[in-house]
Amino acid sequence: MQAIILAGGYGTRLYPLTINAPKPMIMVGGKPMIEYLVEKLNKIPEISEIFIVSNAKFSHVFEEWAAEKKFPNITIVNDGTLTNEDRLGSVGDIQYVIENYDIHEDIMILGGDNFFEDSLQNAVNLFHKKWNVIVLHDEKDLELVKGFNNLEMDENNKVLNFIEKPENPTSTLHATLIYILRNASLSHIKTVIESWKADRAGDFIAYLCQKDDIYGTPLEGEWFDIGTLDQLKKAEDWIHLKNNKE
Repeated sequence: MQAIILAGGYGTRLYPLTINAPKPMIMVGGKPMIEYLVEKLNKIPEISEIFIVSNAKFSHVFEEWAAEKKFPNITIVNDGTLTNEDRLGSVGDIQYVIENYDIHEDIMILGGDNFFEDSLQNAVNLFHKKWNVIVLHDEKDLELVKGFNNLEMDENNKVLNFIEKPENPTSTLHATLIYILRNASLSHIKTVIESWKADRAGDFIAYLCQKDDIYGTPLEGEWFDIGTLDQLKKAEDWIHLKNNKE
């Protein structure tokens, strides 16, 4: 299994922190967010290689960090974009890696601004038993789910329907940007891009659940989508409290 960490955005909602640094390199609890992701992935035996896809503005920051940490299995990918206006988008960046690098295995896809407690091993185990897997978070608040997505699942947790930014969510569960996909399902990504939906990864999941089997499984523990200063502070407070307990 290969992994792709999506880090090609420009983090405009986190200015001024992201003017000269990419969002996944923001420090949380004394180290960059992305370092937590890489450490988790390196503990999953199935993961053979990690691709971090960035852009022409920030790829050198990741290259310098990876060289300093001496991670042996990381490839930094520069998608060639320079501004938020010409970005490829999440789906576009996934396809860029698939087309330009040797993606020949099943893949795990993670948003570079995901900050969470779970080891993801349960999600990998489910993937072995089922087919495609998306990882879910229980927001415990229907109003908050409106800012994410909503999904309908059957009694076996197979995803039947997926809606981005729902006006009337039917549950407090929503998908995070953590997917585990069969290599055989990756051809659907190009179809979604050809439909001019290259920005939101959720648009790909909405399409995929109509074409292929995909199952949902919940995260254990805390999860933060660090796209705003408020979420960053909550993550900082949580990791500070956790470290003090240890």
